[in-house]
Amino acid sequence: MKAVKIIEPDRTGVFDVPVPEPGENDVLVRVERCGLCGSDIQIFHGMYTDSFPLIPGHEFSGVVERVGTKVKRYHPGDRVAIEPNIACDDCYACLNNRQNFCLNWEAVGVTKPGAMAQYTLAPEKNVFDIGGMSFEKGAFMEPLSCVLHGVSKIEITISDKVAVFGAGPIGILLLQVVKHMGATEVTVVEKNSHRADFAASMGADEILCNLEALKKDYYDVVIDATGKIPVMEQALGAVRYGGTVLYFGVPDPGEKMQVDSFEVFKKGLKLLTSYTSVRNSYQAIELLRTGKVKVENLISHRLPIEDFQKGIEILEQGKDSVKKIMFLPNG
Repeated sequence: MKAVKIIEPDRTGVFDVPVPEPGENDVLVRVERCGLCGSDIQIFHGMYTDSFPLIPGHEFSGVVERVGTKVKRYHPGDRVAIEPNIACDDCYACLNNRQNFCLNWEAVGVTKPGAMAQYTLAPEKNVFDIGGMSFEKGAFMEPLSCVLHGVSKIEITISDKVAVFGAGPIGILLLQVVKHMGATEVTVVEKNSHRADFAASMGADEILCNLEALKKDYYDVVIDATGKIPVMEQALGAVRYGGTVLYFGVPDPGEKMQVDSFEVFKKGLKLLTSYTSVRNSYQAIELLRTGKVKVENLISHRLPIEDFQKGIEILEQGKDSVKKIMFLPNG
């Protein structure tokens, strides 16, 4: 089969490699769609893992090709999406329902071969049936499950005023979810005019093109979806007294954020972060299946896996009104 490999940081290639053999609890998936994520860029640059060479790709869907001898829930031909984070279910964190902090954590596309390949493996417990849902919708199960985990920590109430920093794919998912949870005024801050216009079409109540236009001490909840330090630092001034800030975007490792600790104290703020997800995949599938969260128009590029590095360049440089880049490993 064809597979992309990150040989070392900033160097990739497409190789002919053997189709993996499923273990007794594994499902072999023929990959139909695999999304490109900001974390993939960090992996490509060597910021997120040192498990090289590595086949990347963790946002994906496909068709069951073969199953291991102990697999009971899936059969060849089933249409599925995959939760990439593999918890051991036996360590202190897992036994306290904190599987995202598993002490023996592994992940498809991070520590294990991923889905920028024609076929890949996943444990049966990480596989979810998507029925007749399109593969492109199914590939959004993983990022949407992460969004649901993050938003579940905020406790949004009816009529809340929310600001979302960034209108990339994650920002648009956040926008839709907080609206469904009852927020009645959602402001999206986005300097890219194409993304700003798209956020407006997806239900944002107000679009701001720069952070200086934000109302001060106004929003019940501020969510950063950029992971950019200068942007993240603006959240404290925008959130109301007693409000909540969710730092959702992924900053580069080693970057430092300056926070006025007295302002946090004086305003009585709740500062939250969110790391991956915890058993949110069924919820994500239902929101996608029913159309409560819409993702079809989020895809701006569809590429073969041979263009993996080109996709990274497009995303990093913000070319061609890029939103979500979707790869088609099997054409």
